[in-house]
Amino acid sequence: TMQVRRILNLAALALAISPLGLPAAHAQPSYPARPITIIVGYAAGGGNDVLARIVAEEMAKGLKQPVIVENRPGVASIVGAAYVAKAKPDGYTLFWGASGPISFNPALYAKLPYKVEDFTPISLTAKFPLVLVSDASLPIKSVSDLVAYSKQHPDKANYGSSAASFQLVTELFNGKTGARFAHIPYKGSNESIQAVMAGNVTMAITDPTPATIGLQSKRVRALAVTSAQRADFLPEVPTMRESGVDLDIELWAGLLAPTGTPANIVQALQHEIARVVALPEVRKKMAAFGCSAQASTSDDFRRLIEAEVPLWIKVARDNNIKVE
Repeated sequence: TMQVRRILNLAALALAISPLGLPAAHAQPSYPARPITIIVGYAAGGGNDVLARIVAEEMAKGLKQPVIVENRPGVASIVGAAYVAKAKPDGYTLFWGASGPISFNPALYAKLPYKVEDFTPISLTAKFPLVLVSDASLPIKSVSDLVAYSKQHPDKANYGSSAASFQLVTELFNGKTGARFAHIPYKGSNESIQAVMAGNVTMAITDPTPATIGLQSKRVRALAVTSAQRADFLPEVPTMRESGVDLDIELWAGLLAPTGTPANIVQALQHEIARVVALPEVRKKMAAFGCSAQASTSDDFRRLIEAEVPLWIKVARDNNIKVE
């Protein structure tokens, strides 16, 4: 009958279009075959969240699949990191890693629900310096003035810090300069900058965005940036090295996958990120947040992490900094 012939024709067609006559459904779909989720361990609207969304939007165009940014905020990005560490290593759940959860947390927390080894680094996406700012109403014009001030007024010299990573960097600064700044904790970078503006603390080492907002008010003074080169967004501000301090730190953001993710998927994602961060509009958007767009190979990213973790473990141990 007509019906039978139609079925036979369809069966023949199916055989013709599936390789080796295998049912088409079993052919390996090429990656990505469905939406990808990037987990950000911080609240929406923060620096890392904004950067992740800039990258995800462009990745979706290149990979021809939606790339969804999902916020799983929790203290120090621990919740987000632990979630991805346990996710299926299939390239569909990725972690927007940052220096905090990957390089600093292992130095600060005796117990973490994830290990650095739970992740395969894919590529860096951005790097940014920290900015050392001081209260503009004080007679402090340089890093050496600041260090001298702390020795002359040990009872008044203190710093605001909103995250253990900033605390570690400032304690490293204390150690390298012999300064004696005491730690005053704040909830966010904006609050530590407000404290400098109000004269409640002498100084803070913080991320670029809150620092630049403080600088616009003229109530804080930028004394140095922590990167090896001067920052494009503060070209007149010297580096720590130019200021005589042996300190060279840039915080980073990057994409990581759960360990066990197939090498070809890691490579496909690494190529895509290299394409995205080279786009002029992406570089421009990141620059507005004081970040330089930067890709890397998976191996270079891994080496960076392997160098940083022991450094911060030592700083934390030397200064007895622990987070309970």
